[in-house]
Amino acid sequence: MLLSLVAYLSILLFVGLSIYKACQLAKLPMHGRMDLYPVPKEKGYEHGGSYYEEVSWWSKPREVSHITEIVEMLKEILFIKKLFENQRPFWWLSYALHLGIYFLMAWTILLVVGAISVLDGVLVAANSQSIWGLIIYYLTFVTGILGLILATLGSGLLIVRRLFDNTLKKYTTPQEYFNLSLIFVTLITGILAWGTDPSFQTAREMTAKLVTFTSFPADSLVTLNVILVGIMLTYIPISKMSHYVGKYFTFHTVLWDNSPNLKGSAIEQKVKQATSYRPATSWSAPHIKAASKPKE
Repeated sequence: MLLSLVAYLSILLFVGLSIYKACQLAKLPMHGRMDLYPVPKEKGYEHGGSYYEEVSWWSKPREVSHITEIVEMLKEILFIKKLFENQRPFWWLSYALHLGIYFLMAWTILLVVGAISVLDGVLVAANSQSIWGLIIYYLTFVTGILGLILATLGSGLLIVRRLFDNTLKKYTTPQEYFNLSLIFVTLITGILAWGTDPSFQTAREMTAKLVTFTSFPADSLVTLNVILVGIMLTYIPISKMSHYVGKYFTFHTVLWDNSPNLKGSAIEQKVKQATSYRPATSWSAPHIKAASKPKE
């Protein structure tokens, strides 16, 4: 029952902390707007230029396509586009890790779907007479194997690359080594725990127990893997690895937020609010002064 509690609690904490972090990011003051062009959401200027280049732009309607913006975001989120374009050798390792994680996410969902199917009387196996059972079985097999291999190779090789690349080594903090090591060790224990059963029948049975809130027996390797996964799920939202939450805000409210600052607009109010903000810590820049403490 202890492992069940670890699994439930870690999933709740992962979701809850991720939502909390997103809410905190949404409440931040207006960022220093970079307005890096082209801005994908500007219709007619996707490949360069801007609405602001038009004569008397303030008197003309501004066409915005949020679909285009979302498509560009997905290119970065799913394929790490900027790293591919600017640092191709490093992209192969980073994308192996990220793609492996995406496969493992799909694998987890398929385990849940397979467990529910089994509970509903559908045989999920290579010899199943059900088309649905066969599809779930082979998709679980492919995503699980690819996910474990790619994510393990990616995290392991990223550690090696950061250790021996003289440039990367200068900018790699102890926390980043810890983050990659935690992922790598968790994946290794996962391979040892589930690799002997490539059909993932045991994992599916355990998932069925979790879905029905039933305790299940587990050997030492499975226990260690479940605990490490629980630690990782809880740690990710409060660490640097929570960039999956910040991607939307980075693009939508920093890089591509070029809404006009017109008199009486919501942007004007945000700008006024942002300019009234004073940092609590001191800066070396002469034009930035820390807010003075009120006299008692």
